Amino acid sequence: MGPETLEAKQKAAVEEVLAKYPEKARKNRAKHIGVGSPDDNTAKTCGGVRSNKKTVPGVMSQRGCAYAGSKGVVWGPIKDMIHISHGPIGCGQYSRGGRRNYYIGTTGVDTYVTMNFSTDFQEKDIVFGGDKKLEQCIDEINELFPLNNGITIQSECPIGLIGDDIGAVARTKSKATGQNLIPVNCEGFRGVSQSLGHHIANDAVRDYVFDKPTGMDTATHEVTDYDVAIIGDYNIGGDAWSSRILLEEMGLRVVAQWSGDATLKEMALTPKVKLNLLHCYRSMNYISRHMEKEYGIPWTEYNFFGPSQTTKSLRKIATFFDESIQKKCEEVIAKYQPMIDGVTAKYKPGLEGKKVMLFVGGLRPRHVIGAYEDLGMEVIGTGYEFAHDDDYKRTTEEIFRSTIIYDDVNEYELEAFVKKLQPDLVASGIKEKYVFQKMGLPYRQMHSWDYSGPYHGYDGFAIFAKDMDLAINSPVWSHSKAPWDKAAN
Repeated sequence: MGPETLEAKQKAAVEEVLAKYPEKARKNRAKHIGVGSPDDNTAKTCGGVRSNKKTVPGVMSQRGCAYAGSKGVVWGPIKDMIHISHGPIGCGQYSRGGRRNYYIGTTGVDTYVTMNFSTDFQEKDIVFGGDKKLEQCIDEINELFPLNNGITIQSECPIGLIGDDIGAVARTKSKATGQNLIPVNCEGFRGVSQSLGHHIANDAVRDYVFDKPTGMDTATHEVTDYDVAIIGDYNIGGDAWSSRILLEEMGLRVVAQWSGDATLKEMALTPKVKLNLLHCYRSMNYISRHMEKEYGIPWTEYNFFGPSQTTKSLRKIATFFDESIQKKCEEVIAKYQPMIDGVTAKYKPGLEGKKVMLFVGGLRPRHVIGAYEDLGMEVIGTGYEFAHDDDYKRTTEEIFRSTIIYDDVNEYELEAFVKKLQPDLVASGIKEKYVFQKMGLPYRQMHSWDYSGPYHGYDGFAIFAKDMDLAINSPVWSHSKAPWDKAAN
């Protein structure tokens, strides 16, 4: 099928999916769905889609909230701090350790990522306020967990609605105890998605961590010409560790990685590095830009999904340093090439030509495209839960063929596109997994790697390739047929 025919088929599918809506909803959603091409330079975004807009009322969305962006993504994985979910218990429980942010430490002693700390709001707290309860919570935490290196207060929706002043509580208790107490006004109803929560959390890092007394001696930290920081890697399934291995093998010193497996001291030391390496652009570009402006630290995006993008990124990173690093970079690439050749030879024959549809948050809807392409697979649809226009602009650089692009896609749209495009694999977030498996479709959960990982780097690619092969070529699918196969029979 030629590219023109393919694009025409995809545009027809878009029109057919939109036709089911009432006129007003159809007009709204039409702005968020399009067909992108790597050769199309006419649109400001891939497929011309609009993003970072409010979800249509009454339509199911896969987005999270500002609280999820702050507590669940940016602050939550910082392991030596305690993060209080200030409000009712549900939000804290839902965000407790759900993303598999791996860390090293002793839980409950010097690390607290998978523990749930909540002020457990009741009706009387909504009526009379929760300031006193928050103060009591801080006192109890310090009594039970004296080795914590600070506390963040993550506001849930009711806090903003009733007007609790968490900043005043933090100032009062910090003055009394000398402790790092960081208020984060990330009430869930703020903004249109978790994206604003990322921004709010970045601003809190800027205001309360950099150049502030942290109770830690950073003045004596010795710097080198090869110091870097990994920014926006949440160490899902050990991703940051896998990335760190490659960077250190090529002669760089990773001073900080956050927020996966991060400590408060690492974050405080970051303004001393020579280069910030940004993995999740959407969640951490704000703080990277701030460090470039205030401290003169350059930053660069990198992509460690799949060997092609990993090699490309390593070489780009090496250009920021001298010839010794560039030489070691080539040695690292050469070291892993035989392994990559073996992985590709083993799994590509069973995956080549298979079609994939993606829908995840953050950066993966564009970053993982290269990893699938390395296995000979084709991405026929992709989109983000909470992207901005610049994310979609970057997506144009990653796609290799005409591709359906959908922003904040809902369950109806995603299921309809799957039925029309008939992919061999759906790779999406947590909520959609069993919908498509019950349809008889292979599925990989790409939010937290479906209990697998890491997927970053060369070693991660071997795991990624195995998982995709297990998903698509499992004999279980011989006992269950996709809807179009049933119709054919």
